[in-house]
Amino acid sequence: MNSNIKHHETVVGIDVGGIVKGYHAVAINGQVILGVKTSTDPADILAFCLSHQANVVAVDAPCGWSCNGSSREAERKLLQKRISCFSTPSAEKAKESSFYGWVFNGAVLYQKLLSHYALFDGNKTAGMCCIETFPHAVVCALAGSIITAKPKAITRRLALESQNYKTALLSNVDFLDAALCAVSASHFRLNNYQAFGNTEEGFIVIPNGI
Repeated sequence: MNSNIKHHETVVGIDVGGIVKGYHAVAINGQVILGVKTSTDPADILAFCLSHQANVVAVDAPCGWSCNGSSREAERKLLQKRISCFSTPSAEKAKESSFYGWVFNGAVLYQKLLSHYALFDGNKTAGMCCIETFPHAVVCALAGSIITAKPKAITRRLALESQNYKTALLSNVDFLDAALCAVSASHFRLNNYQAFGNTEEGFIVIPNGI
């Protein structure tokens, strides 16, 4: 490992899929991509975070459900900034559609992470924490403008490379998304972030810039 790597500066980003697809995780430190991991078992992903001594973990999945049944405040705030995103309903409403299987899988991951990482509640602490983030919003924040989401793989790889990340380890769009989550975590660690939402439904955290 690079002797200049400081463990407390390492962060991890996680892309969440359904039960079959599972999770994709990327660890970064500064501008260095340290490693990647994919697994359907949230315990494996937690172990990956801990093995890299990650200080902040950023997850691309809702950390809470809507209180009014249709969407969360965080998502409405992003839409006001012209950043398109999915709307998260109440848990009861989500059970009516198989589409939200990945959100429930994300909830399982958060529960596992919470054994070591405190969920961000709007007040940043010095300890190990996890945050919710959104790769498309991260791309827009890094660019300082609204960027088209498609073609997704090309757009997101270019966004990372514009920040001087070497993306050879990121073999698919899920790893690209996880890396963008890690970039968001890095900005959060450096206090260069903005948060949207509330304590009841959760916060979405992205870098400053838009």
